[in-house]
Amino acid sequence: MGAVLGIDGGGTRTRASLVDGEQVLAFGENGSIKRLRVGPEVAEANLRALLKDVFTQAGLAGVKAASAGVASATMPGVKEWIRAVFDDFSVERSEVVGDEVIALDGAFKGGPGILQIAGTGSNCIGRAPDGGRESAGGWSSRLGDEGSGYWIGLHAVRRALNALDREEPTRILEVVGSIWGTRSIEELVNLGDSTPGPDFAALAPAISQLAEEGDAVALGVLRQAAVDLVDSVLLVRAKLRRKHNLAMEVPVAWIGSVVGKARLVREQFFAGLHACAPEMPIREAEVAGIDGAVWRAQQLAKV
Repeated sequence: MGAVLGIDGGGTRTRASLVDGEQVLAFGENGSIKRLRVGPEVAEANLRALLKDVFTQAGLAGVKAASAGVASATMPGVKEWIRAVFDDFSVERSEVVGDEVIALDGAFKGGPGILQIAGTGSNCIGRAPDGGRESAGGWSSRLGDEGSGYWIGLHAVRRALNALDREEPTRILEVVGSIWGTRSIEELVNLGDSTPGPDFAALAPAISQLAEEGDAVALGVLRQAAVDLVDSVLLVRAKLRRKHNLAMEVPVAWIGSVVGKARLVREQFFAGLHACAPEMPIREAEVAGIDGAVWRAQQLAKV
């Protein structure tokens, strides 16, 4: 089959793996290649540097096929510029798909299942045995992404401001002010309401820690995040059943730091799914999106 390249281009970092059969020839990481996050010039520079790194590690001048899973892959021009870079690195065949697509195949290798993504953003995607796909969420940080890291940070600040009005105790504003370097509530609000604004997703670990310490407002945010993630999975499950005549339970997998690192969200996510669908298998370990990219590249190399 020959060597293939898998790319996992998330919102904050990009991973690349060069594989020949079962042997990993090279692996590397670099910054984001999401244009909306870092800009076109930085995105392309990050991708070129990453590819140069892994090709140098492997001692290769080209590969049979490459699959790149990239956040915002459907945005105009995204597929074209990535494929142009691939051409410069002598990639014979290539594809650019959403990062949710490689994650789904990282979990199920083309088979049926439901994947809940909960990192900086959130999205749920499911595939029926007939190959049909259904989804829920993923409508961007401003319009959706319930249960994501961004959602947790944003709604923690919103609920903390509401608690301030009600004179209810919470340390969220104190902690956020320390992270953002603001010296007053007015400065915090002005920064939080600015454009493009701060990285609300970066607040999620601190909100999780406050919840672990018993902060009632932070606990409420994490509980709602878990409920939203459960609802998203159940909605995709219902769509698969209704639209694809699915009677069997398909497995559920997950990827992302919200479930992976926030214990309270993870436990309530698993408990909520078990309560609503006791027979539905749930994978304990996190999916690796890069594995799906490599698998898809291997399938592409067979064409």
